[in-house]
Amino acid sequence: MNPQVTEARPRDREATRERILQAARTLFGEQGYEQVTVRMIAAAAEANIALVGRYFGSKAGLFGAVLQGEPSFVGLFEGDSEGLPRRLAEYAAERMQHPPESPILRTLERSAGDPEVHAVARERLITAVLEPLAATLAGPDAHARARTATAVFLGIGAMRRRLGPEKPTPADIDRLTAVFEACLAG
Repeated sequence: MNPQVTEARPRDREATRERILQAARTLFGEQGYEQVTVRMIAAAAEANIALVGRYFGSKAGLFGAVLQGEPSFVGLFEGDSEGLPRRLAEYAAERMQHPPESPILRTLERSAGDPEVHAVARERLITAVLEPLAATLAGPDAHARARTATAVFLGIGAMRRRLGPEKPTPADIDRLTAVFEACLAG
């Protein structure tokens, strides 16, 4: 067997996988989860439709893989623990005013009620928010405290979607800081 041919295959597979991911990211961001089909993604990626199933399992699996490449706010958890409630409050206040910048995260917000997306969103919430936040907390009940703080974030997003964006005031940030201090207290 020619070693050059063997070496080329993994790169081709990886390149195809990446093309599929990029096509999915673009289509999901432009059209939303519900409107996009696996056939559309495969065509945009110039890939065989069977490869989507082989690499990602399903449309929901592909959406989950796309989400893994999206920005998260794990960086907020880095730094001094005393400043964490304020960093979380400032981020939450920004969410009061603006939806996520990422088209994929906006798609996730819009499509969260879809049964396929629900499982993907749940996994994203656990791995990108709950677990990293709980890992930064000292003391007992870290997971429960992280869950409570996450509920505040989710509530702010739900409020913005239902009532529209609202510019936060410095007093809002102070109140949110107090809420996060209470949520995270050990």
